[in-house]
Amino acid sequence: MPTLTAWPEWPEFASSDVRPEDEEEFKEYKRQIVDEYGEENIRKAWLKTCDDLKAITAILSEKGSSVIPVLDFDDLQDLSEEKVKELKKVGCFVIRNVIPAAEATAQFENLKQYVSENRDSLKAWPANNPSVYRLFWSPTQQALRAHPNQLLVQRILNGFWHDASQTTSPDPLTYADAVRIRPPGKPFYGLGPHIDAGSLCRWADAGYRKVYDSIFSGFPERFDAYDLSTRKDADQAAFEGSAHSSVFRAFQGWTALTGTRPREGSLLLYPYVGTVIAYLLLRPFFTPPQEDVMDASKWSFNPDNAWFPGTRKESSQYLSRTSHPHLRLEDCLVHIPEMRPGDTVWWHCDMCHAVEVEHAGKHDASVAYIAATPTTPVNVRYIKSQAENFLAGLPPGDFPGGINETKLKGYLGESGIPNRETGRRAMGFGLLELADAPAVA
Repeated sequence: MPTLTAWPEWPEFASSDVRPEDEEEFKEYKRQIVDEYGEENIRKAWLKTCDDLKAITAILSEKGSSVIPVLDFDDLQDLSEEKVKELKKVGCFVIRNVIPAAEATAQFENLKQYVSENRDSLKAWPANNPSVYRLFWSPTQQALRAHPNQLLVQRILNGFWHDASQTTSPDPLTYADAVRIRPPGKPFYGLGPHIDAGSLCRWADAGYRKVYDSIFSGFPERFDAYDLSTRKDADQAAFEGSAHSSVFRAFQGWTALTGTRPREGSLLLYPYVGTVIAYLLLRPFFTPPQEDVMDASKWSFNPDNAWFPGTRKESSQYLSRTSHPHLRLEDCLVHIPEMRPGDTVWWHCDMCHAVEVEHAGKHDASVAYIAATPTTPVNVRYIKSQAENFLAGLPPGDFPGGINETKLKGYLGESGIPNRETGRRAMGFGLLELADAPAVA
């Protein structure tokens, strides 16, 4: 059963959209991968992945949102190995009651007042329906990020990943991001099906490409989506672009400040992250037949084509029904379950997701963007710089061009961090006392 009553007017991608100045460079990245792994292995991986997608798309089209696991915060510390295995395989889940509902609602009221009192000074997008505010240090955001329940959830989720190098830890670092207050009634087309954490760099950066070594080697079934030993060194911001995060976010996340249901400006996810990312990575090497497009065996291996579908250096990785047909996006991009104030939803950094175009509800749909960010060398360096910006009231490094928030009415700065010791540690204040930030905080 389709999860969307009508497919939105999101962009479709065709081979004609390759920019001339990118052609030779894009071809070179393909040649590097073919030279390293060989046509036979890439073709083998393609057929296996498309075959696996048949089963996955059948499950998603039948079960829809019920595939997304729903947990309660109180149960999080007693998860069985089997449950953790399920969560990791699906790659997304809702955790309810992370912030007590009354507290989340109060924080939303505080946020609305803060925005109202400073509206003339704030930046928000999209221009025709301002809803994503380029605010990073409001009292509400600080309270939500430093909440002990929030930090505990992040530590547990970071622990889903493994790394024997002793240079990383699941201890959470606070990555400051924006906040959303989306009013009802207006469509939002800005975030169709996409994957964050870089786009072209998944193929172009040798370190990032190594994350997917088993896929390109012909064994997508061996891909470990939670291996931090290679992921920690991937350069997901190898190409300049405002969409790219400099830090590694193990899981992206929304913390709900209001109730939100499907068709009310909610989130759409494509579960079973390992198979979907494998398809995305292999798709550029093949050209579809004139007929029987869904028969993967009839696709031609074409390493000389410059096209990486939905890929622009400066943007997140986008997907469409035309360019990625085996994903059956219209059937398999599913709504997250209904969210209540204080609930959270989390999805793997490789997961395809989209923001719902429609908001047919009667009230604002508000979320804070709060991710699970582990301690890694790259993340420590960024968080140290972020802490310096915070003390000056300036935007974090990934969000240049913002305002000086110290000038806003109601700004609290460092004094607004609750849960002082743990919250300050996650914010990176201990790093400011060190001449050189260590690998592990």
